[in-house]
Amino acid sequence: MNSFRKDFPIFSGNDVIYFDNAATTQRPVQVLDAMRQFNNSCNANPLRGLYDWSIRATEAYEDARHAAAQFIGADMDCEIVFTRNTTESLNLVAYSYGLSHVHEGDEIVISIMEHHSNILPWQMVCRQTGAKLIYMEPEKDGTLTEQEIRSKITDRTKIVSIAHVSNVLGVTNPVRKIADTAHAHGAVVVVDGAQSTPHIPVNVNELGADFYAFSGHKLCAPMGIGVLYGRKELLEDMPPFLTGGEMIEYVERQTATFADVPEKFEAGTVNAMGAVGLGAAIHYLQGVGFDTIRKTEEELTARLMDGLSRIPEITVYGSSDPAKHCGIVTFNIEGCHPHDVASVLDTEHIAVRAGHHCAQPLMKWLQVNATTRASLYFYNTEEEVDRFVAAAGKVRGWLGY
Repeated sequence: MNSFRKDFPIFSGNDVIYFDNAATTQRPVQVLDAMRQFNNSCNANPLRGLYDWSIRATEAYEDARHAAAQFIGADMDCEIVFTRNTTESLNLVAYSYGLSHVHEGDEIVISIMEHHSNILPWQMVCRQTGAKLIYMEPEKDGTLTEQEIRSKITDRTKIVSIAHVSNVLGVTNPVRKIADTAHAHGAVVVVDGAQSTPHIPVNVNELGADFYAFSGHKLCAPMGIGVLYGRKELLEDMPPFLTGGEMIEYVERQTATFADVPEKFEAGTVNAMGAVGLGAAIHYLQGVGFDTIRKTEEELTARLMDGLSRIPEITVYGSSDPAKHCGIVTFNIEGCHPHDVASVLDTEHIAVRAGHHCAQPLMKWLQVNATTRASLYFYNTEEEVDRFVAAAGKVRGWLGY
């Protein structure tokens, strides 16, 4: 058994195979304890009180910001804005930067592989400004070629927003090449890091990202806490996304001045406990090590894909190389609707995701309505993979084929 499983209380005393890690991950006891300790020792509003509990809550909250900055290689802690999740982070950029900097005749470039959270905000910007949304399309294995990148990013491009890792195909996109091309045309680069930060080391400067978004719940932290990285000079030039308490410097009857970044973008009472959980999760993953995470996932993915390849009725989407899946294996079983596949597997205590995965344009590009997705993490085991493959091979029979 995987030695890390002992850290995850949810796996104790049951035989559930949890292969829906691309949707949300489980939480180790170290994260649960950190959140409990915050609640039990200094549960108070950060930034607002001059008493001991509030001061300690503020310190814990800012320690988490520092951990997030270090985690993705940000130059300054103030470049880290806490949000609810990746979706809110991307919307913040679209509303606060997009609506201020995009105009009629401009273009925004994304890929056909994007999660809806990285499509709908840009559709909104284009509707309100008269700009045009342009799609980069990959090769059959999900690869974005240099020719495709250069043909779609032009002098008309103002924003390029790209998933670091596809939540369906698992492919890692060439963000640095995309960023270099975008910057050469004067565009800014937004990166959806929801599927990459849990699995691979991230350095926003090495990637050339101007904005980078990710969610805590996909990397062993609680739900309801997310991160937006933005270069300081860009954040300073942007209007607030939400207004209210804590994001102000001074309020008059008819006017107000806003606080410095990042507080300018963190209106109201913040999710301090979630931030503490995120900080603990970051420290936990750093202790596990990304070399270990990557090695484990690649071995498990190779075993899973090899097993599925022996079942003639199963089609796996994306690259044939397990190392290019980031633990995500998306497939269909001939004649079986993915919802039925997931329901049948659930009777075997196997949890997978089925549907369009909030990526309907990609489903249409793949010429399918839906798929089944098994997504692995470092706490999964070879035994679980073997049980999953055996069950997948019986699905057609269970459904009467």
